[in-house]
Amino acid sequence: MNYHIMTLFPEMVLDGLNTSIIGRAVNKGLISVEAVNIRDYTKEKHGHVDDAPYGGGAGMVMQAEPVYCCYEAICEKLGKKPRVLFMTPQGKVFNQKIAEELAKEEDLVFLCGHYEGIDERVLEEIVTDELSVGDYVLTGGELPAMVMIDCISRLVPGVLNNNVSAEEESFHDNLLEYPQYTRPEEWRGKKVPEILLSGHHQNIYQWRRQESIKRTLKKRPDLLCQANLDKKEKVFLTQLEKDLHSHINCDKLTRCEK
Repeated sequence: MNYHIMTLFPEMVLDGLNTSIIGRAVNKGLISVEAVNIRDYTKEKHGHVDDAPYGGGAGMVMQAEPVYCCYEAICEKLGKKPRVLFMTPQGKVFNQKIAEELAKEEDLVFLCGHYEGIDERVLEEIVTDELSVGDYVLTGGELPAMVMIDCISRLVPGVLNNNVSAEEESFHDNLLEYPQYTRPEEWRGKKVPEILLSGHHQNIYQWRRQESIKRTLKKRPDLLCQANLDKKEKVFLTQLEKDLHSHINCDKLTRCEK
């Protein structure tokens, strides 16, 4: 997986991504990250890449030409037109399913805007996907790009020391992750569940699935309609709803099961 980040602040993304698990993946050659400075492609002698918006208004707008020239340089280097992800609160909210889809790509370009935005004409010309990390506004697209790159990279084979981790964490099968425990067996009067000490892998797996269902019902019941549950797990969920007096819409859940 190769990431190409179009940005005005290359040091920001490189400093953040060249650490921890992602940094080790870069060092191992499992992924590559390059930050391409949009300012390098301006023809303005003072290095400006922005100007006042037509029609008036507060702030400045990034100009189309430097962004497009930066994109063209990436295309020429790759020998193809890659998928371009524009970081914007107007985009589709990023989630695990989108991450899984993007992880199949060989190259991804992240376009990070600043100021009051980017000239709409270049967005229409080069952007293939508009993505958001939530319904709020940040000062630029670098932080959202870093969040998405971190999430996508965990799905690249070899990035995690234990590849099973990516398959069992929160949002796999639209369920939240089960509770985790480590040594000591008892801490401040609280003991590790006995089943985790049993060594019976099938029973442990079943317990973890049930705990994931419980946790999802309690914290994110909206996920359950698209959860991947077998027949026994659906029965378990139905009983949980009765026991916990859940507010899940049972009719909606039934439709999901059909």
